[in-house]
Amino acid sequence: MNTAGRLGLYGAGLAAAFAVAFGAAGLVAPREAAAQSAQQEHSTPQEENGMNGHDAHGSAAQGESAHGAHAAAETTAGVSLAAGGYTLGPVSAPVAVGVQATLSFRILDGSGAPVTAYTPQHEKDLHLIVVRSDGAQFRHVHPTLDAGTGTWSIPWTWDAAGSYRVFADFAADGADPVTLTRTVEVAGSFAPVVPATSARTSVDGLDVAITGDLVAGSSSELTLTVRRDGAPVTTLQPYLGAFGHLVALREGDLAYLHVHPEGAAPAGADATSGPDVRFAAHVPTAGRYLLYFDFQLDGTVRTASFVLDAEDGAGKTPHQH
Repeated sequence: MNTAGRLGLYGAGLAAAFAVAFGAAGLVAPREAAAQSAQQEHSTPQEENGMNGHDAHGSAAQGESAHGAHAAAETTAGVSLAAGGYTLGPVSAPVAVGVQATLSFRILDGSGAPVTAYTPQHEKDLHLIVVRSDGAQFRHVHPTLDAGTGTWSIPWTWDAAGSYRVFADFAADGADPVTLTRTVEVAGSFAPVVPATSARTSVDGLDVAITGDLVAGSSSELTLTVRRDGAPVTTLQPYLGAFGHLVALREGDLAYLHVHPEGAAPAGADATSGPDVRFAAHVPTAGRYLLYFDFQLDGTVRTASFVLDAEDGAGKTPHQH
């Protein structure tokens, strides 16, 4: 992932490429998405496309062609375990809530060999996004690579049961960025939350709001504003080479979009900004999107979550159930 200044709509930055405990809203990923991933494990990888925030502004626009919804379905990223010539191998993780263990996986190339060389994107070789199927329990972390085996790993504990999507967002050395995903089941009782539109939230005593409209097939400006006790916060710190990251997940299939803020990159580690962070968002289809905004203040990274509806070109929003 490139530094701020690139347009697009993690993941930006859900990974608008849009977490914290996502209490206000969620969604249920269809079983068809998991089935599709399983079927594609032994199939020919498909080329990465417009739902990937690394080129969302251009490729997603191309996907919105005369083929309509069918074309848009073919230009989504983060819905398959194989794409762009790479495969996300099986994910090893704790099987129950509260168990302390390791989450690990490998990225495999077209010959089945583990990938050990990567091109850093936003100061990291790989970004790992984990979220429950209803949009709750969002995490954006950075595992460690064992260059000898190609295994990525990170200490892990599940806080809640359910079906989780694991997204690996990376660029293998010499290749284009790609986002791959697998499903991990965590045993226990699971009561899914229901998504409802929300443009304001609070986290750690900070009030965060998102303004702007999402329009399918068009670039839309979203502005995230951080305040404390009604006063604008102007001391946002750089995080992974930017003042904020936005990840969006589409309701229904959890298609992934990593978006990055507009404007110049932070001028050094001591630079500050705020209260506004702007993103150029480009979503391929109308519908509901879950957005997760990562930002750093006082040395701590926080995540604010939102739910927005994207209209189609005619200004209509599909009926939400």
